[in-house]
Amino acid sequence: MSNALLRRLVRIGVLEESRMKLDYVLSLKVEDFLERRLQTQVFKLGLAKSIHHARVLIRQRHIRVRKQLVNIPSFIVRLDSQKHIDFALRSPFGGGRAGRVKRKNLKKGTDGGDGGEEDDE
Repeated sequence: MSNALLRRLVRIGVLEESRMKLDYVLSLKVEDFLERRLQTQVFKLGLAKSIHHARVLIRQRHIRVRKQLVNIPSFIVRLDSQKHIDFALRSPFGGGRAGRVKRKNLKKGTDGGDGGEEDDE
C-alpha cells in the first residue's frame, strides 16, 4: 500500500523521486499540493495575468491539458501533463474564432483601436 502511495505522489509531482520514503510524505505541506493545481500552473506558465485570471480562463473553457478541455481549476496536473497545458483550439486565445466584440468591430471596419479620433495635420 505504501509503495502505491509513494508512486502516486511522485507521479503528480508532490514528492521527488529521490525522496520516496514515508518520512518525507509526513513532511509534505498543503502548499505542495496547491502548487499542482491547474489554476496555479496556468498562472506560473504565464498564460494568465493573475491567479484570479487563471481561474476565469479555466472556467470559461479556454484551457486544455493535452487534447482534453479542462474547466475545473482544482484539477491536479501530473508531471508528464505539465508541459501540455495550453489554450484550447477553439478558444480565441488559441487561434480559434474571434470573440463577439472583436467580430463586431471587424464587421464595423475598426480593429478595436484606441477609440479616439486621429488628427490630420
